[in-house]
Amino acid sequence: MKKMLCHTNLLPGLALLGLVSALFWGNTLPAMAKAAAPPTTVAHVDLEKYTGKWYEIAAIPMFFERKCVANTTAEYTRLASGEVSVFNSCQLSNGKRQSSTGLARVADPKTNAKLKVSFMKWPLLGWQFWASGDYWIIDLADDYSTALIGHPTRKYGWILSRTPKLPMETLQSLSKKLAQQGYKPCDFITMPQTGGFTQKQPLCVVVSPTAK
Repeated sequence: MKKMLCHTNLLPGLALLGLVSALFWGNTLPAMAKAAAPPTTVAHVDLEKYTGKWYEIAAIPMFFERKCVANTTAEYTRLASGEVSVFNSCQLSNGKRQSSTGLARVADPKTNAKLKVSFMKWPLLGWQFWASGDYWIIDLADDYSTALIGHPTRKYGWILSRTPKLPMETLQSLSKKLAQQGYKPCDFITMPQTGGFTQKQPLCVVVSPTAK
């Protein structure tokens, strides 16, 4: 899926868990704020409709995408096993394309909205899902024309579309939905696409009422 598992190249984010001793802190400091709740996924995803090609409109850049200068896409194919084959590719500064292949598995059969994606395949042993990443579908158009992909930590995120360009009204709506899910739209950087954006810039700048 574009990454959709496009995102699918998603590698698990590492979080540091701090343990604070009650004896050390005593009762002199206020209680620490609870961690923010993770994003909410959509109620149901028809994986057959979700397969196909997706264009990356904007994303929180991940290390493996930083060399991509344009035309980043993700292609998903449903397999007989029920898993989803993921093929991500993008254009590099030298004009060549870089690609990666992965496999996604449904982590929440009730909704199909949470998947685990692995890009690590070992000879004889197959796909290694201990090195998988979370791929959460947190918004999906009724006609499957756009999708918002999130991560429980909000360190990663993508705006995907079936077309390389979206109307400004749609971009503004998706930006608001990201904010409602606890994301910062300014963290998302647009991806140049043939027929779409011509440069990389923060999403919040693109959807600003003052943007030209």
